[in-house]
Amino acid sequence: MELAYYSDYAVRLVNTEEPVRGKDSLTSVEAVRDLFGDNQSAARRATEADVTRFRGVRARLRAVFDAADGDDETLAVDLLNSLLLEFPVSPQISGHDFRDDDGRPLWHMHLADHPSNATAGYAAIAAMGLAFHLTECGVDRLGLCEASPCRNAYLDTSTNRSRRYCSDRCATRANVAAYRARKRLAADRSDSTGLTADSAQRTSPNGDRPPGPSGR
Repeated sequence: MELAYYSDYAVRLVNTEEPVRGKDSLTSVEAVRDLFGDNQSAARRATEADVTRFRGVRARLRAVFDAADGDDETLAVDLLNSLLLEFPVSPQISGHDFRDDDGRPLWHMHLADHPSNATAGYAAIAAMGLAFHLTECGVDRLGLCEASPCRNAYLDTSTNRSRRYCSDRCATRANVAAYRARKRLAADRSDSTGLTADSAQRTSPNGDRPPGPSGR
């Protein structure tokens, strides 16, 4: 398993909160445990105290995405380095669950669970995964959804670095909003020039129909 895979831990945690909408799903120990996915041995260590601790780590991880989104590469790296220093990882070579055609282990790097508490373990894995993603792919691959008011975090894995939204749903919503804005502009122009809205729309190369999802 590539270590960059663990960057999904960071995205999952950051997206438990929607600051603009005032929504927060990280309100119970069960919500904390759900973040671990299949890693149930680590999830079972979570207690009520981890809810507050997870929120603290979440704010620091979002700050990394905020810095990257604002093109402040140095700040993003500094913030991530502070997390790596506070939550060190224990890398191990593992071959479990992976076998080649001859039945031999497919050795790969694995991040061992931190023994102290659930927050430390999760934060260590999330920070290291995000660090590998940043160094391998570039800081501009850490994004925040442009479909206001979403602002969910995402990792851009597109071939041409073109992703701008966290999901197809947000991409469609943003494009429909842009289409409606163009129609309103065309209508306003028709009012000022005496053209009908329909004729003004026909003169616009973008006014034929709402666009589908793009930019994901």
